[in-house]
Amino acid sequence: MKVKSKTAIVTGASSGLGKAISIALMEKGCTVYGIARSKNHLEVLKEKWSGLFYPIVLDLVHEEEVQTWIKSTYTQDNTPDILINNAGAGYFARVDELLSKKWHQMININLNAVFYLTSQIVPFMKAKNTSSHIINIGSILGKVSSAEKSAYSASKYAIQGFSEALYKELRANNIKVSCINPGSIDTHFFEESGIKANDRMLKPKDLAATIIHVLETPDNVLIDELTVRPLNLK
Repeated sequence: MKVKSKTAIVTGASSGLGKAISIALMEKGCTVYGIARSKNHLEVLKEKWSGLFYPIVLDLVHEEEVQTWIKSTYTQDNTPDILINNAGAGYFARVDELLSKKWHQMININLNAVFYLTSQIVPFMKAKNTSSHIINIGSILGKVSSAEKSAYSASKYAIQGFSEALYKELRANNIKVSCINPGSIDTHFFEESGIKANDRMLKPKDLAATIIHVLETPDNVLIDELTVRPLNLK
């Protein structure tokens, strides 16, 4: 797929990896519907990328709000070509010290919200005559976990399984599904758990470029899973 002139939905678009992906897509001439809860950050992107960026202030854990937005935005004549499920939450703690509130936040945004949005967008993609692509941002912690990461890993292992089942289900409809599993990224994502960003981590811009490469593979090529990690953390 050539992303120029295509339409994409990117969740968690106001900062970090989601922002980097949105910018990389727009640099290629792709229209982006950027979803996040932070209106101010979305408006900054809109101001810079007027005509290509549409800010959508939406809390994805509210299924009815997701359905309402999709029904008011897309029709059979206006359909998204790309869906990137990037929004997420991550907190690390011992299982007997993790607040149930944090557990539910991670499951709701990392897993339930992905289903809410994907299940509503897929019918539009199925109706298209051209190729579509769904990319789910997983994590290396959805492949190999460690202590104090049980809840986050549970949600990302689930995304791994969801993505695998989905590509097998949708490949006959000319819809690609890829699960990208990054290692540590130079963002503020895990700061609440005491993990500070540093320059040895993956750069959001570099990971976004990798995602563009996955999107722009030939129509009969599917990268269903990709693990990306820093070469050297020391």
